[in-house]
Amino acid sequence: MNNLISIEEVDRDGIEAILDRAESFAEVGRRDIKKVPTLRGRTVVTLFYESSTRTSSSFELAAKRLSADLVSVKSAGSSVDKGESLKDTVATLTAYDPAAIVIRHPYAGAAQMVAGWTGAAVVNAGDGKHEHPSQALLDVYTLRRRLGALDGKKIWIVGDVLHSRVARSNLIAFQLMGAEVTLCGPPTLIPRGIEELGCNVTHSLDGIEEADVVYVLRMQFERMEGKFVPSLREYAANYQVDTRLLGPRQLLMHPGPVNRGVEISGEAIDSPQSLVTEQVAAGLVVRMAILYELLAGKPERPTALGEGPAAEAAAPTIGQPA
Repeated sequence: MNNLISIEEVDRDGIEAILDRAESFAEVGRRDIKKVPTLRGRTVVTLFYESSTRTSSSFELAAKRLSADLVSVKSAGSSVDKGESLKDTVATLTAYDPAAIVIRHPYAGAAQMVAGWTGAAVVNAGDGKHEHPSQALLDVYTLRRRLGALDGKKIWIVGDVLHSRVARSNLIAFQLMGAEVTLCGPPTLIPRGIEELGCNVTHSLDGIEEADVVYVLRMQFERMEGKFVPSLREYAANYQVDTRLLGPRQLLMHPGPVNRGVEISGEAIDSPQSLVTEQVAAGLVVRMAILYELLAGKPERPTALGEGPAAEAAAPTIGQPA
């Protein structure tokens, strides 16, 4: 596989391979010198048409840790402000012969289009309400470190599922790894027919005490046209996750940014059950693993990692052969 556009392109063995690679990079991150020469002389472009803190910074740092040359482009302040099309922007960046383009765009399908315009590997860092595959991978990595295998675990995803690319990617990834997923939110924020993907759907927090993991989503006002809930106060009263709902064994996750006091209470996000900081840390090593698997992990393009476990690990590819 040459790109990572959708989590559906990766099978369970492919996910395990990425997570194992990420573990080896976590070991590298504990050294005094954290860089490896894997992608030396190659160029990684990050192209973000939407605001981002965690995803953009972790992909940029991942490329640098792998010794790649980095070109970071934000739509604000670039030729996009002058009306340049996505296709022309990609053509300009492709002229620099990048090994990979990491793109975030407000429209679903944008990453797939970019893959048709360039020979570089394309990583979808979020396309509209469609998918966010690297977030799903880092969330599985975070849970695997805490729980081991996800087989039989119960995961509730609570909040604005309709507008969330994270929800779709995580639903697919969690189920692929053997978890039982329940989506919870008001009827207006649950996509019609989502049950066809094999998940459970509920419109009440009743029963959430059965969950091993509670994954909270923020209200994505920037993607809403019209009113989906009567008021934020009413939404918080019915769907806010707080410490009164959580038992001591339950784990709490959130992809960020967090709207404290809306979908989740400040006490909950700062509680010992919260894995938010671990998710952020996981983002770096998982995105290093993604770049490695796409660009250096193929047999026809061997690249030395240097010494240590990261060098000794095998070099599996993402998913099944194209």
